Order: sequence, then structure tokens, then C-alpha cells
Amino acid sequence: MTILIKLFMAFFKIGAFSFGGGYAMLPLMKETVIDIHNWLTNAKFIDVLAIAEMTPGPVSINMATFLGYRVSGLLGSMVATFAVILPSFVVISIIFHFVNKFKDSPYTDYFFKGIRPIVLGLIASAAVSVAVDAYIDVKSVIISIFIFYLVTFKKFNPILAIVLAGLIGVILY
Repeated sequence: MTILIKLFMAFFKIGAFSFGGGYAMLPLMKETVIDIHNWLTNAKFIDVLAIAEMTPGPVSINMATFLGYRVSGLLGSMVATFAVILPSFVVISIIFHFVNKFKDSPYTDYFFKGIRPIVLGLIASAAVSVAVDAYIDVKSVIISIFIFYLVTFKKFNPILAIVLAGLIGVILY
């Protein structure tokens, strides 16, 4: 039963202290899952991230579900998923009651302007961290640059980009 408590506490912390959505959660999730609990290796974390990206739904919830399942089966996946969404649910429920009272306050606007750079920093940190672990050789760097170019500048469909990158990987590796 202690593993379920560890899962709950780990993913509750991730959900509670990550602002900006799934990608902003990645640095904290990586630290918790790899460095603190040793539930995954860096390489497996990247694989889980790739699967979570391809699966419909928010990346953080997909990762929590998969990691919970990997650590403690079906019950673990339910505990981790519930834990990662619970803080957001509670905060949004509280905010809902105060939204009309503070929506026109300049301090509310200042608060969110202050949070935006942090969210960008967390997402950039996740991108760099994943990039460092994902680039195992020159081929992987070329694939990522090529796919980045297609999706960013040529507006290539991201789903097709995933399939294309997988096919390129099969051919090159």
C-alpha cells in the first residue's frame, strides 16, 4: 500500500506545483520519476513522453496514467491520474467562486503577467532536458531538425510528422 501513497504524493506534488500545463510539468515530473523515485530511466522517460504525446488527451495526465500503471498496475494508474488532476480541480473550483470579484483587478492581471515568464521557462527547461536525453546520435538530431522545420515552417500536420519520424527511424536505425 505504501507504493500507492508514494504515487499519490508524487503526482499530487507535480499537479500542485506545476503552472502552465503538461509541458511545464515535465521538469518536475522528470525529477520526481527519475531522480527521486527511480521509477524510470532517462531513455524510458523519453519513450513514455513520446507515447503520451501520441495519445489523445493532456500529456501530463497521459504520463501520470502510464507511469502509475508501470509502477503499480491498474490501481496505480488510477491513483496517479487522480493525484495529478486533483490540485487543478480544487484550485479551479476555488477560483470560480472569486472570478467575478477580482476579474477587473489590475493585481490579477499583474499576477498572471508575472507567471507567464515562469511558464515559458519551465517549458523551455523541459524542451532542453528532453533534447539532451533524446539526442543519442547525429541521425536523431537530423530527424528532429527536419520534423521541426516541417511542422513549424511548412505547417505540416503534427500527426503525420510523428508517423513520418517513426518511418524515418525504422529506415535509419
